Amino acid sequence: MFTGIIRAIGEIEALRGPSTDRELRVRCPRELTDRLEIGASIALDGVCQTVTALGPGSFEVHAIAETLRVTTLGERRVGDRLNLEPALGVGEALGGHFVQGHVDGTAEIESTRRIGDSVAYRFAAPPELVSELVPKGSVCIDGISLTVGPEVAAERFEVYLIPHTLEVTTLGDKGAGDRVNLETDVLGKYVLRFLAQGLGAGLGPTTGLRWADLTRAGFGVDAPGPEEGSR
Repeated sequence: MFTGIIRAIGEIEALRGPSTDRELRVRCPRELTDRLEIGASIALDGVCQTVTALGPGSFEVHAIAETLRVTTLGERRVGDRLNLEPALGVGEALGGHFVQGHVDGTAEIESTRRIGDSVAYRFAAPPELVSELVPKGSVCIDGISLTVGPEVAAERFEVYLIPHTLEVTTLGDKGAGDRVNLETDVLGKYVLRFLAQGLGAGLGPTTGLRWADLTRAGFGVDAPGPEEGSR
């Protein structure tokens, strides 16, 4: 589990392997590798990977073909910079939001525009992913916990980056046409799935949520009156 708070920026030092699986060696600050161990989880641009080798100031991961297919790791080259976050430790502050490191897909930067000292990024993404976003909700982009802008369209959304975020992450290096990894809010995914399938046994996949379903599930609510139910 991660929080979307970037702890360091690493640089790809070496790439090995065929076009299917790839091994990446990443150089990063010593204080980050000091808290890692073999088998530990670490997010690279929001992609959860397992540490397979470790040295002072560097670590290695093995990215499988499926990971390379659905994320931007397959496009990365030696010298590219990556946002890094080790797994959340017990008792550590949850500074961002719940992030699994399971990338849902990629989005493309459509445009950027400066608003005062901050920059607004507009992204184009598949509609099935944008449908899981809500205005002012959370989204993880290249491993960064960000707040969705107030307007969300069918295939587009915006986020606003303050100067600090631009300074300590790699998103400030990117512009129109660049792809990023996207993970929608896991809590929102569960809500959408429950609402789509309904509550309780015997409900069909498209029945939706009804007052009777809530009562059957033990919430103890009374059915609304005609006027209240029509709101």
